[in-house]
Amino acid sequence: MPHLVLGPLLRYVSDTEATVWVETDAACEVSVLAKVASTFAVAGHHYALVVLDGLAPGSAQTYEVGLDGVRAWPPPGDPYPPCVIRTHEHGRSLRLAFGSCRVSVPHTEPYVLSKDADPRGREVDALLALVERMRGEPASRWPDAFLLLGDQVYADEVSPETEKLIASRRGPDGPPPDEVADFEEYTSLYRESWSDPSLRWLLSTVSSAMIFDDHDVHDDWNISEAWIARMRAEPWWEERILGAYMSYWIYQHLGNLSPARLYDDPIFCAVQEAEGDCEELVRDFARTSARETAGVRWSFIRDFGRTRLVMLDSRAGRVLTPGRRQMLSDREWEWAEDRCTGDFDHLVIGTSLPVMLGAGMHHLEAWNEAVCDGAWGTRAARIGERIRQGLDLEHWAAFGRCFGRLSVLLEDVAAGRRGPAPATIVLLSGDVHHAYVAEAWFPGREVTSRVLQATCSPIRNPLDKRERRLLRLAFKRPVAALARRLARSAGVAPVAMRWAFAHDPTFDNQIARLELDGRHARVLIEKTIPEDRHAPRLHESLSLGIAPRTTMTGAGGNGAR
Repeated sequence: MPHLVLGPLLRYVSDTEATVWVETDAACEVSVLAKVASTFAVAGHHYALVVLDGLAPGSAQTYEVGLDGVRAWPPPGDPYPPCVIRTHEHGRSLRLAFGSCRVSVPHTEPYVLSKDADPRGREVDALLALVERMRGEPASRWPDAFLLLGDQVYADEVSPETEKLIASRRGPDGPPPDEVADFEEYTSLYRESWSDPSLRWLLSTVSSAMIFDDHDVHDDWNISEAWIARMRAEPWWEERILGAYMSYWIYQHLGNLSPARLYDDPIFCAVQEAEGDCEELVRDFARTSARETAGVRWSFIRDFGRTRLVMLDSRAGRVLTPGRRQMLSDREWEWAEDRCTGDFDHLVIGTSLPVMLGAGMHHLEAWNEAVCDGAWGTRAARIGERIRQGLDLEHWAAFGRCFGRLSVLLEDVAAGRRGPAPATIVLLSGDVHHAYVAEAWFPGREVTSRVLQATCSPIRNPLDKRERRLLRLAFKRPVAALARRLARSAGVAPVAMRWAFAHDPTFDNQIARLELDGRHARVLIEKTIPEDRHAPRLHESLSLGIAPRTTMTGAGGNGAR
């Protein structure tokens, strides 16, 4: 009899459609709400994505998962509320939870301690705290969707169980012993990350959308051409990158797509029709993904009534040629510009890497890009490359052409040049291991939308005290002024978009929520504290209401310039 290995994960949900993802231990038929899907096999692992249609808008329907006609989920005596699919409805308010950067380690000592108390400490998991609160409140207050903005798994900081698997199947030679090496080890990492009963219930009940970042593959993944050349010289890198793309497509990307997009995906259609194991088919696809910058589109959109979410891949599709670096290829830019439009109450842009950083960080990254491109000569460029990799200088500011192009796009939408201007344009990001909200303006330009950056990181991987002190320096005026002078000395032009921060950054394990109601919005950031390790709770750090503008404006306060 087949059994569930992982899932169910509730993935895409619209007003009438939904998809449910599972992994099983054998080939079988998977049923959800009378819809059936056959599993497909990759390297001996079995997966299914059940597509549901004809659902009633604005409905909430409990569901079970059957394998070959036998109920497999929820398990007997399950203490959690029933799994439920809640479809969207035009005109209804929307709650989007978001965050990034979650390592998978046990929720016991020493892992629940702070890093300062024990280097293995990762404190209290914000997702476990979210589940505990959801269990005590009505479903009407739950998030409608959960946006996971990168580093869903840490391939270069493996969990204890995956480390045991690595030790059992590898000798001392070869890939680093504390990192995954191939597809099989990736499957273990995902399984361990998503198998906690609390998290399993959360992902079965709240629709999720995901995009990867560097640690899903390797620290600094695609930071520069020099980094890629160094990694490709490693004999173990080929299997590592193929395993990363294979597992990402299966565990994360498939569930991002609408049913219409799924059946336009030639690889998905091929595995549905295949009679045997599809490992070589998926490996070939992964090989294309790894070698061709514009070979695969990982970006996607979701519409929630009068809100549009555009999720941008800011990691895999980069152009890294010095002098013309781009966060997105030209093909991806055209796709993004076609979909970032007005005619919505709210435009939400998800990208794992923040666009608006602390002024010191922004100018330092812009300076570094110019130096790496030769502004101070060849020797300085080599030093700049070491600084780029050593300090992780790879956000939008370090891809100046793309930062400028995105600024223009934001201004065009906010000014109503791409359809009636939305009330808000909100950029959601993670990666930087702190959380904040910043608001942008465009000096001398008339815009009606409010343009904001909401960043929330980490879910579970906090910085230690020394790291926090260093990051706080980037927000100090003297540091920002010095970094600005460095950038100007390297020929970096001032940016057209300015921004200012609504509050000081927070550095805890945390989760955020964007609440949209009509043309009003609110950002809520909540944190955990180590003292709650026996009973995880969320504590409010920030609650910021965002009312629509009533007049056009082009002014603002102090920020990066």
